[in-house]
Amino acid sequence: MGLQESATDEADPPEHGPAVQRDFHGLRPLRGGCNMPHAEEAGRSAVPTIAARTGEKPNMMGQSIRFLGLAIVAGVVGLILVFGSWYTINQTERGVLLRNGAYVATLQPGLGFKIPVFEKVVKISTQTHTWTWDKVNSYSADQQPADLKVSVTFHVEPTRVADLYSRFGDLDSAVDRLLSPHVNQELKVVFGQYTAVRAIQERAKLNADAMAAIAASLTNDPMIVLEGVQIENIDFSPQYIASVEQRMQAEVEVQKLEQNAQREKIQAQIVVIQAQAQADAVLANAKAQADAIKLKGDAEAAAIRAKGEALKENPALVGLTQAERWNGVLPTTMVPGGALPMLTIGEARKD
Repeated sequence: MGLQESATDEADPPEHGPAVQRDFHGLRPLRGGCNMPHAEEAGRSAVPTIAARTGEKPNMMGQSIRFLGLAIVAGVVGLILVFGSWYTINQTERGVLLRNGAYVATLQPGLGFKIPVFEKVVKISTQTHTWTWDKVNSYSADQQPADLKVSVTFHVEPTRVADLYSRFGDLDSAVDRLLSPHVNQELKVVFGQYTAVRAIQERAKLNADAMAAIAASLTNDPMIVLEGVQIENIDFSPQYIASVEQRMQAEVEVQKLEQNAQREKIQAQIVVIQAQAQADAVLANAKAQADAIKLKGDAEAAAIRAKGEALKENPALVGLTQAERWNGVLPTTMVPGGALPMLTIGEARKD
């Protein structure tokens, strides 16, 4: 009996149980239990001290972190509300006010306010823009292919900003979906009315016709106002360029021949003019000589007539002239049958 009681006492657990030790995971039995009373008291006194060190401070740190996170979130929300409640529109822009995605109003330049998160402002530029199309394939009236480089200057009508946004969303989309198709179509139509040579020679008229055609095609879409159209370059095919060069060379040769013929014609005219001038000079010289001879003959005839009249009126003038010219010597040679000079000295004395 004593032995059984002793065995029973050893099998039953002690009144206070084995000694325990607290860690961060709770209570766990010590290896090799101890039945000493002071060990039990030491374990009981250690439980509240460890709990104070491992339980209360983590709770305080968690509360601090949660408070800091809420403060940051509140600050971000506050900044969003403050900076999202106002807007500015530049003078070269117009704004579209949207509330939950729906159009509300068109905003003018200046400072304005809106409801944060629920309202949004979309800005659309109304200043002058220039879009360039580098390669517009076209055919001239004489079936010559060409690539046109054209620049279009335009601006958005300020009163039609809402229409532009509702249809296209932004300016780039409006240019791609509205202006670009009209430019390509109308430019091809207008260029097809010009021959290749005429398109080059009448570039100003071609630009004016292209602008008028594109502006007319945008009549039903007044949100884009056309300011100018400029065809900057026309690139024809290499074959056409080569044929133009050959034609120009041929024209140069023809012009050269025409110039040579014109020069020869002028030179011939110069020769004719020179010959005519020379003939006129000879004729004038001969006429002058004839006139001189005639004048001289007329003068001599007049002198003879004057002498004859003088002799007729003074018959003794001949004898007087002979006497004045005779040296007083008779001829030493007499021609048979010749007459001797008659001296009328006696008669002269008698007179």
